[in-house]
Amino acid sequence: MGSPVAALLALAVLASACSTSVLPEPPPPIPSEKYAAIVVDVGSGRALYSVHADQLRYPASLTKMMTIFMMFEALDSGRIDKQTLIPVSDHARGQVPTKIGFRKGETIDVDTAIRALIIRSANDVAVATAEFLGGTESNFAAMMTQRARQMGMSSTTFRNASGLPDAGQQTTARDMALLSIALNKRFAHHYHYFANREFSYAGKTIRGHNDLLGRVAGVDGLKTGYIRASGFNLATSVERGGRRLVAVVMGGETAKSRNSHMEQLIEQYMPMAGSVTATAAPRPVPQQALLAPMR
Repeated sequence: MGSPVAALLALAVLASACSTSVLPEPPPPIPSEKYAAIVVDVGSGRALYSVHADQLRYPASLTKMMTIFMMFEALDSGRIDKQTLIPVSDHARGQVPTKIGFRKGETIDVDTAIRALIIRSANDVAVATAEFLGGTESNFAAMMTQRARQMGMSSTTFRNASGLPDAGQQTTARDMALLSIALNKRFAHHYHYFANREFSYAGKTIRGHNDLLGRVAGVDGLKTGYIRASGFNLATSVERGGRRLVAVVMGGETAKSRNSHMEQLIEQYMPMAGSVTATAAPRPVPQQALLAPMR
C-alpha cells in the first residue's frame, strides 16, 4: 500500500549529493529551546536550511495534516465522498477549543470537515473524523503512526488526531516537511483546500489562523499549530514561477514572531529553489538521503 506514495515522496525529497552552491547567511533562529526549523527545495529535495530539524518536538495542530492525509486517502479509495456525513459523538463534542461546537446528535459532511480541520483547526472535528475512520481515536492514531512510518516519517508518533497535549505525541520538523510535501504531491487534486482562509458553516463565516495566506506572495497553505509545550508552529508551502519551497518552523514565542521568521526564510531561500519537474520518473532513495542538507 505504501509504495506509490513512497515513490512520490522519493521524487519530492531526492537529495542533490553533488551540489556545490554556497548558501547565504541564514536568518538567526528563534531564541527558544523549543525551536526547530527546516526549509526544503521541493524540486530537488535539498534542505536549504536546517536547525534542530531531527530533534523531537510536539506537533500541536500540525497533527491535523496527517488526519487530513488519511481523509484524502479515504476519499480517493472511494470509502467516503465529500457528501458523506460524519457523526459527532459526545466525546468529540467535549473536546476543548478550538472547535466548531456541535449540538448532540449533529453531523458534519466530509467537505466541510476538511475545511474545519484546515481553517478552524477544529478539535471536535478531528476527533469525529478519527472515530469515523478508525472506530476509536486511539485506533485511528495508531493508523496515523503506521501510515507515517510507511511514508518515511520515522520519528513521528501520534496519540490523537487533533494535536492536543499528549507527552507521547512527538515529531520532528523534518517529518512535518515530508508530510507537507506528500500532501502537495500525492493530493494535488485536493490541495486547494489549504489555500482557503475562511469557510461558511451554520450561517456563519469562520476565518482561519494562517496570516501568511494572501499576504506573502505564493503562499498556498498548509497549517498552523500551538500548544504550550510546542510553542507556535507553522508548516508553509510557497510556489513562485514554477519553484516550490516547503518550510516548517516550530517553537515560536508568538504567532507574530513565528510568522515573521517564516517570511524571512521564504524570502531568503526562495531564489535558491529549483524548478519543480513533476514529469520526472520517481526513483527510490534510501531513507538517510531524504531531505538531506544542501552541501
